[in-house]
Amino acid sequence: MNWWLMIIPFAAALIGWLINSSLIKLLFHPVHPVKIFGFTFQGIIPEKQYIFTKQLGKYVSEELFSFTAIEEKLSHPENIEKILPFVEAEVDTFLRKKLIEQMPMIGMFIGDKTILQFKNIFMEELAILFPKLISEYVQNLKADLNFEEIISQKLSSIDFIEFEKKMLKQFRREIILFKAAGAFTGIIIGFIQLFILLLLH
Repeated sequence: MNWWLMIIPFAAALIGWLINSSLIKLLFHPVHPVKIFGFTFQGIIPEKQYIFTKQLGKYVSEELFSFTAIEEKLSHPENIEKILPFVEAEVDTFLRKKLIEQMPMIGMFIGDKTILQFKNIFMEELAILFPKLISEYVQNLKADLNFEEIISQKLSSIDFIEFEKKMLKQFRREIILFKAAGAFTGIIIGFIQLFILLLLH
């Protein structure tokens, strides 16, 4: 038996490790298009950056940050009920202090019973008005803020060198396992090749 044949499995393991390492590298590099023998090469993520940012921006703006969902949440009766006590306290302060300070003559004609009646009327109207105000505000906000465009622009300005460093650090364990899987696959293939060579001899 030629003992040098034992190198085959370990060489195959090294090749498997290097191939998977190269695949990870190709996700990010080259950052800018490079022409080699007439063919243009670029990292998968930089090359697909525009498509990726547009799709992610659209998904976030429609699914994760939906103005419709925000409007429904803000105008939900339970949430309206939560802010009404605060509003009621402000209305009470206005009727009992601020209004009388600004218009002292009114204080001569209204007492606690009248103030309470006024306050009840205000609160009933505000409970009806709040959902309309929230809806109007959200619609104006939606017109002024294009979250899809904002998110797309932010993602388009990513520094890929820094992004790569953060990704490699964040998924360090998974990356090592991916490389190890390449080495393991390589060594299995290497032993199969070795076994076939030994059979042929």
